[in-house]
Amino acid sequence: MSNPTSSTVTIAASADDVRAVLFDIANFPTWSTSFKSVTVLASNGEGRPTQVKLSVDAGALKDKPTLNFDWSAYPDRVDYSLEDADLLTDMTGAYIVKDNGDETEVTFELTVALSMPVPEMMRTKAEKATIDLTLKQLKEKLEN
Repeated sequence: MSNPTSSTVTIAASADDVRAVLFDIANFPTWSTSFKSVTVLASNGEGRPTQVKLSVDAGALKDKPTLNFDWSAYPDRVDYSLEDADLLTDMTGAYIVKDNGDETEVTFELTVALSMPVPEMMRTKAEKATIDLTLKQLKEKLEN
């Protein structure tokens, strides 16, 4: 498996406010243009989604993956992994939240693999573009 691509952004909002938006997976399409729809298939005892079907349109990548979410490191980190998809053969990642008082640092890690051959450089570039757009839109949502 490839190393994850990651990026970090600092957001002028409390960690609780960031978590309220970032970990409200069902509402991703309200602030992220990469997600066209989200259907929660299963949740844990706290009502957090553990299995989600997404419709993703991230530029060259359009797919409908089902992801499994791991909340065991919450509130500092939420991990996810691919259950099923049309084109993707792997999609793992994590959202990491670090409370810095008046500001919050958010790191997004992502690794994808496709059923068709894609040069490593192109795959990494697409991951980076997806991560950067998501973090930019999250920051805009919370700071505006």
